[in-house]
Amino acid sequence: MKGLQWLPLSIVATPMLAGLPAHATQYATADEAAKRSFPQATSFRDTTIQLTPQDMRAIAAGAGVPARSAQWHVLVAMNADKPIGVVVLDGVIGKFELIDYAVAIDPDGKVRNVEILSYRESHGYEIRLPAWRKQFVGKDKTAPLRVGDDIANISGATMSCEHVTDGVRRIVAVVSVLRAAGKL
Repeated sequence: MKGLQWLPLSIVATPMLAGLPAHATQYATADEAAKRSFPQATSFRDTTIQLTPQDMRAIAAGAGVPARSAQWHVLVAMNADKPIGVVVLDGVIGKFELIDYAVAIDPDGKVRNVEILSYRESHGYEIRLPAWRKQFVGKDKTAPLRVGDDIANISGATMSCEHVTDGVRRIVAVVSVLRAAGKL
């Protein structure tokens, strides 16, 4: 080992740690988001919906983005024995890290609420603020749901804004296709 210089561990490990996320914040659980979105619900039916290839093509055509997954985790909000809406759980990559979120949709297909469940990026956490998420409320499959059209961007969080917006657009299409097919 002649000629090998030993460096303190902190000097060697620091570059390796630089790529790790600096922030990871859990803001809500799926159940908490569902209860906030549908406070009048007496229960929630937890289900996984399986899409067919035909469903996935219809979603891609309707949303302008691929369905991305054949399985979707859905909480059906119930009031007694009557469904009053759904909460669809999803995750997208922000710039580098995963953003978990939930989208609540009324029986008429309109977005009722968007909740950021967890955010792991070091910047752009402002997407969880009510003012940004409120832009989605009342929108349905006829809305553009695009950053720069009907959804404002947040400086420093452009990719997070775009990817969550694409995800909401996708979920609105998923719910629309599933309802039209009688699966939801």
